[in-house]
Amino acid sequence: MDNLIARLGLALAIGLLVGLERGWRERDAPEHSRTAGIRTFGITGLLGGLCAALSDAMGSSVVLGVAFLAFAAIFAWYKSREAIHDEDFSVTGVVAGLGVFALGALAVKGDYRAAAAGGAALAAVLASREILHRLLKRLTWIELRSALVLAVMTAVVLPLLPDRAIDPWGGLNPWEIWFFTVLIAAISFLGYVAVRTLGETRGLLVSAIAGAVVSSTAVTVALARSARKAERRAPFAGAAALAAMVSILRVLFVTLIVAPPVLASFAIPAMAAAVSFGVCGTMLLLRNGEEMSGALTRNPFELLALLLFAILFAAVSMASAALAAFAGPTGLLATSSLSGALDVDVAVLSALRLAGDTVTSSAAGQAVLAALAANALARLGLAALAAPPGFSLLLGGITFLSLAAAAAALFLPGLAMLN
Repeated sequence: MDNLIARLGLALAIGLLVGLERGWRERDAPEHSRTAGIRTFGITGLLGGLCAALSDAMGSSVVLGVAFLAFAAIFAWYKSREAIHDEDFSVTGVVAGLGVFALGALAVKGDYRAAAAGGAALAAVLASREILHRLLKRLTWIELRSALVLAVMTAVVLPLLPDRAIDPWGGLNPWEIWFFTVLIAAISFLGYVAVRTLGETRGLLVSAIAGAVVSSTAVTVALARSARKAERRAPFAGAAALAAMVSILRVLFVTLIVAPPVLASFAIPAMAAAVSFGVCGTMLLLRNGEEMSGALTRNPFELLALLLFAILFAAVSMASAALAAFAGPTGLLATSSLSGALDVDVAVLSALRLAGDTVTSSAAGQAVLAALAANALARLGLAALAAPPGFSLLLGGITFLSLAAAAAALFLPGLAMLN
């Protein structure tokens, strides 16, 4: 009985949460002019829970099905009258009401945690109408098509790929290769959406940080080119330093998802470098901040780019596994350094996949650090080719200071223990 009361309370809470959003959106409407507000949605969630409890008590799921259909008919009829009066063709309110009833029933008869999560997600989606509509207006058809095609490829192709190594060294697993490719593209797309939503003329800070989630190298090169046309180069170097910081934080986040045990072996030196990049970049921006516009990112869901990433990832993964099998951690460090100069994501994922099997977590962490260092130096080299000396010297100083901070965090504790 106590458990049933708690579940009914959750069903009521789900309805009140959704009703709060619905009521707030229509708070300026005249009294008695709306079909459903906070009270109606709250009662709807409770009604769904009561119908589920009654169905369970009578031992027949037909009761719940009939109750749902009856509620749907009555609720839709009232909403249709409101829609005719307001000349409104939106069906969101009806779908929200049906969702609240179903979630209330789930809270009583099924997994209450899933019901609570579903209620929060429903309220969040309803409250995000303006953000989602603005995002749709900013996205182009090419970007949307790429995302849809990728979703189809993931849902259809991924389950068909063999989830086992097909090379002698255990590095080429088709399922893992494509899964990690999709994972990196999804993380990159978050930064891409941020730039598209906020706009690229909101200042160097937003452009550099959001763009670096997609590609810190591309951001650095774009900033280097823009610095040629600017009177002051310091803010562009500061933005490039912040992009480097975001790149390191991104690697830490990916490691936390893919191989958490490896994180302990390199998190402290990586964070030391990230803090150094962040502090130096922020100081340069605060002292010399200015606005900039220009394309800093590309669509990470471009199919050709994804396929090239997957091919490069597969090649590096197989080479890393082969070298690790023959030469141990030294071979992994070599491949991570070389591939990290080209693409830090490829190098990091290749090293993380070997952790615990071919190499230890500590060796994988050292390989990740080598990839980060190689990528930072490669970015600096590209910037030196594209930027004036003022930009390159500032970014170079910050880069070597950050590498020194990482080295100190990595080696000084060991030296202190020896002394």
